[in-house]
Amino acid sequence: MSLPSASQDSAGEADDYLARRRLRRGSAGWLLLTGLGVAYVVSGDYSGWNFGLAEGGFGGLAIAMVLMGAMYTCMVFALAELSSILPTAGGGYGFARRALGPWGGFLTGTAILIEYVLAPAAISIFIGDYVESLGLFGLESGWPVYLACFVVFIGIHLWGVGEALRFSFVVTGIAVAALVVFALGALPEFDASSLDDIPVDSSAFGANSWLPMGLLGIWAAFPFGMWFFLGVEGVPLAAEETREPARTLPRAIRWSMGILVVLAVVTFFAAAGARGSAAVQDAGNPLVEALQPDGEATGLSRIVNYAGLAGLVASFFSLIYAGSRQLFALSRAGYLPKFLSLTSRRRAPYLGLLVPGAIGFALAAGTGNGARMLNIAVFGATISYALMSLSHIVLRRREPELPRPYRTPGGVLTSSVALVLACAALVATFLVDVTAALIALAVYIVAVAYFGLYSRRRLVARAPEEEFAALAAAEAELSRD
Repeated sequence: MSLPSASQDSAGEADDYLARRRLRRGSAGWLLLTGLGVAYVVSGDYSGWNFGLAEGGFGGLAIAMVLMGAMYTCMVFALAELSSILPTAGGGYGFARRALGPWGGFLTGTAILIEYVLAPAAISIFIGDYVESLGLFGLESGWPVYLACFVVFIGIHLWGVGEALRFSFVVTGIAVAALVVFALGALPEFDASSLDDIPVDSSAFGANSWLPMGLLGIWAAFPFGMWFFLGVEGVPLAAEETREPARTLPRAIRWSMGILVVLAVVTFFAAAGARGSAAVQDAGNPLVEALQPDGEATGLSRIVNYAGLAGLVASFFSLIYAGSRQLFALSRAGYLPKFLSLTSRRRAPYLGLLVPGAIGFALAAGTGNGARMLNIAVFGATISYALMSLSHIVLRRREPELPRPYRTPGGVLTSSVALVLACAALVATFLVDVTAALIALAVYIVAVAYFGLYSRRRLVARAPEEEFAALAAAEAELSRD
């Protein structure tokens, strides 16, 4: 690897480079980070997962949810260990950089960026649909609503990370409370006989009432099973803005995942059981649909409807945060243009917020296809999951003596399970939306070409992730001598 110009500059110049790219330290404790982890995901409880019923039926989606829940749980335990070792803003990119070298770091970081740039764009469209359906201010879904989302919520992020995380925590709390209210309202109507009411495709192998699309339907439902957990892996991106990150990050990641598992099971069974799988499989707002058997709005369905908007706002807001920190870390280390990592006087990476926001708005306004953008985001996510799980395995094998304030239960067996399931989920994206997978693959190839032909020779050795890697390489060389 050719080390960057910053490593050849004077110490003063290098210090100035990093001083202009510094985040606000100690802004978040474990509670705010737990809220951040739930915020990334909570909109997935309100919508999106139910389309998996059309792919695999109740049984197929249930199995997919369990398998994807296992993947995320195993991965989260691995990430808890990795974040205690390398508490930097690079998150997954930093872990892969240490374990798999600069190519591994870039491939992982790019995959994460695809997820965190496309997902907010998709969610802004869903917010527009909610605003229109609720009749708020007489607005219709369209580019003015999308623009307002990006302007207002990026503005809060520019104000400061502490303020942003507290806002996210409050909105997430509202969304979670409403899920509990929904479950209490829907469970009295629960009828197990309505769970498997989707017509059976008799031509599908292994088809029955619980698996109406056959065994292949389980695999096709993988991406929708992920929607109950998609994004929780972004918690480590807050490492440089966290108090005592080696202790705080593992705790927050584990608590986030535990809460999300409970919410996923309760939401899934309550929604499908209250109205029937067939009734909610194509609904844009499945929880509201489950509460309106006659199509008439009730007081409870209105509450859940407004809370669904709060859930979308929470996820939109937190995913903007995650994308900005991933872009900041890749830029600071030279993988992407360095000016993108400049921070403001309030220590916010303003270009890391504004540039992805502009791209996201353009995609939302130009396509209006939120479902496809989410499928592209899922493609990027599954690649990053496989590479982060592999990073845990490699570091355990190659650096067994590395200090680990937190150790993954089960060790490499745990991360190996996550790796296998992530690869299976990656293939499943082609079963659901081949076009989305090919678009994501094309973006990935362009990014790889940029790195291979240009930026890999301009990395910044003083960036935290690069320093960690350089120290590891030096220690390995000394041990060989």
